[in-house]
Amino acid sequence: MKIVDRAGTRTGRRASISMWVLAAVWSVWLPASAVDAQDAVAGAGVFRQQCQMCHAVSEGAPPGIGPDLFGAVGRPAAGTAYDYSAGLKASRLVWNTATLDKFLSGPSKLVSGTKMPVTVSDASRRADIIAYLATLRK
Repeated sequence: MKIVDRAGTRTGRRASISMWVLAAVWSVWLPASAVDAQDAVAGAGVFRQQCQMCHAVSEGAPPGIGPDLFGAVGRPAAGTAYDYSAGLKASRLVWNTATLDKFLSGPSKLVSGTKMPVTVSDASRRADIIAYLATLRK
């Protein structure tokens, strides 16, 4: 099958298939990116409500009641200047989506003796917070 483009140039079936594949990939990728951005925006709001009283999110900020969370995603637990609990220091955790989700759903269930008193029981709110934390990097 030959296709004629607007300029009158004939293109082959392979070009047509490539365009359809590209359109399909683009349509799948684009909505996911938009959703991720919305989650991070929602997460910033949840963070302000539930986390900001204890945690800073500015690069190099001194610790408050809790550690600074700038760059937390991808970082080893107890990896900043803060007086972490012995349990967190010994945990060998790396903060990624899975470990953050598990920690936020029940901090003392994951790390015995942690100083983190707050539990985020709603899975969508945890996901939003984690999406927001993932934006806080260089």
